Amino acid sequence: MATLKYSRQRASIKEYLMNTTEHPTADMVYLHLKEQFPHISLGTVYRNLNLLSDTGDAKKITTPYGGDRFDGCTEPHYHFVCSTCGDVFDLELGAEHIHHLNFLAEQHFDGTIDSHTALFTGTCPNCLRKKTTIND
Repeated sequence: MATLKYSRQRASIKEYLMNTTEHPTADMVYLHLKEQFPHISLGTVYRNLNLLSDTGDAKKITTPYGGDRFDGCTEPHYHFVCSTCGDVFDLELGAEHIHHLNFLAEQHFDGTIDSHTALFTGTCPNCLRKKTTIND
């Protein structure tokens, strides 16, 4: 793969992703970067997010509830998406669970398994509290 030309905008996008736990959409990244780069376009943000995802410098999380989300943490881990509010959270299950699931899957497959992805859905704690408050 050819070496990428340095881009201040791409570097800022990567830095933002690495320093947030929000799993932002492209629109959220765009709004954040607009302060630093007033002339940046949404298309530039999309292209750079996809490039960072393609190069392994970010993870793209495709959710069933709308736009893709992005994560600056590229270590293997799971995500949870709230079916009520759409927020995305990291699940701290530990590497041993990821490796164990690869091992279990490989027992039922004639090839080798190097990795997998999993997206959990349900109701987040904030939405559960809101439901409880409304029902009380």
